[in-house]
Amino acid sequence: MEAYLARGMHIDDFAPNLSFFFSNGMDPEYTVMGRVARRIWAVAMKEKYGANERSQKLKYHIQTSGRSLHAQEIQFNDIRTTLQALIAIYDNCNSLHTNAFDEAITTPTEDSVRRAMAIQLIINREWGLAKNENPNQGAFIIEELTELVEEAVLSEFTAIADRGGVLGAMETGYQRGKIQDESMTYEMLKHTGELPIIGVNTFRNPHGDAVLDKLELARSTDEEKQSQLQRLQDFHTRHAAQSPKQLKRLQQAVIDNKNVFEVLMDAVRVCSLGQITNALFEVGGQYRRNM
Repeated sequence: MEAYLARGMHIDDFAPNLSFFFSNGMDPEYTVMGRVARRIWAVAMKEKYGANERSQKLKYHIQTSGRSLHAQEIQFNDIRTTLQALIAIYDNCNSLHTNAFDEAITTPTEDSVRRAMAIQLIINREWGLAKNENPNQGAFIIEELTELVEEAVLSEFTAIADRGGVLGAMETGYQRGKIQDESMTYEMLKHTGELPIIGVNTFRNPHGDAVLDKLELARSTDEEKQSQLQRLQDFHTRHAAQSPKQLKRLQQAVIDNKNVFEVLMDAVRVCSLGQITNALFEVGGQYRRNM
């Protein structure tokens, strides 16, 4: 918001076009993530920025949790995805992506994708309670979780603000560190069994995991690989005279803090992703993870 406003744009000219991407997991807090986000957004838009009613309405997409998918007892993944989709729909997400059960090990197959899509269709078309808006509204646990999660989110916002905002916090690796700490905690709880995951660390199959006889792995053939490489080479050859100029223009836009996206729209017509990436590395550096 601040970046756009700093460019002289009016809040109501761009705020309605913004949308957000969240992931739903198995923890209870995910049940209220959407309503917490909508509340925080609406208050900030109205009280801090003086935005109109339309700008105060947050749009967001939910994807079910990839972290909750496991190779062990792989068929159980659909159950987890169904529950995650259910709370997303109950919380009135604007759009939803349901993971295929085999994403834990490979690119989804056509059959597994159809099953993932069926989860949404059955909830929306067959499940009676989902035909009512906000079916959990007013329940004690929902109201209590909403207050608790909102408080926790605002507290995190304060911690980021104290470090100079999002960009300032990134300079010290604050966000990445928090993610790494959370990931380590999650793995340790799985390892000790304090976080029960059915079929993975508790109620395991006494006969061992069944080995799938046929598992379709989505992999390109060598012919497809060579075809793509040839098309890339042809693209480079056709635009050899134009691409250096566009790459220089792109680099200069970054250096001058101009609208990089506008220049990118021209650059992608004559430059490949690899060329653009390397050009940006030259002026902006390349991230390397610190341990």
